[in-house]
Amino acid sequence: QVLVGESGGGLVQTGGSLRLSCGTSGRTDRIAGVGWFRQAPGKEREFVASVYWHGSRTNYSDLTKGRFRISWNAVKTTVYLQMNNLNPEDTATYFCAARGLGANDYAYWGQGTQVTVSS
Repeated sequence: QVLVGESGGGLVQTGGSLRLSCGTSGRTDRIAGVGWFRQAPGKEREFVASVYWHGSRTNYSDLTKGRFRISWNAVKTTVYLQMNNLNPEDTATYFCAARGLGANDYAYWGQGTQVTVSS
């Protein structure tokens, strides 16, 4: 079993920055990668960024590339999402999810953390 939890959300003004944290626990040795997603009210959940531990490959959505950066601690139990130059369109609940080894999707999800960007 893998547990996932996010923190770091809050209210920020346009142009500001926030850093979200995603903590994983349990069978972290069975995690192949971690992804960040977000969902705004009335919209579908969308991909933000991810990291796969094999080769430490990172991937970003076109909407966040260049403004957001994913990083992690040395033991790969915490994944961070540094968000810069935020704008009101970034307002959403941000979720962290973990993908198991050999899995095709993210099976373990956190409860989400709210990010609100004021204009």
